[in-house]
Amino acid sequence: MNKLYTLILAILLTAGTLSGCGTQTEENANAGQEEEKQEVSVQVEISKNNGEETLADKEISVEEGTTLLSVMEDNFEVEQSEGFINSIEGIAGNQEEKMAWMYTINGEEAQVGANEYEVEQGDQIIFDYHSWE
Repeated sequence: MNKLYTLILAILLTAGTLSGCGTQTEENANAGQEEEKQEVSVQVEISKNNGEETLADKEISVEEGTTLLSVMEDNFEVEQSEGFINSIEGIAGNQEEKMAWMYTINGEEAQVGANEYEVEQGDQIIFDYHSWE
């Protein structure tokens, strides 16, 4: 009888130890996922004629690694073609008047389409509708 109690106690201790390890592994996995999903804050301004008229100015928090196109689609009425934004808030580019949406990131002209740029903490993004001449 004493051996039976010892065996049951050993099984319970082993099961408790193993379940504790499993919980710790899950907690570590969840902590790793939370670290991967850090948020970044960016400032997005929408304007016309080289900043003469401001249409919107928002601070937006998104998950790290989010593309600028996703930020714009989630927060504004946007039309795009192949990753390039053609219309914001109902204002579309105009070939005849040579007007289009151009954007800068931290004061520098963008070198890629909005679908390729991943926003970073503190980015200052300005979309301005003006002549491309």
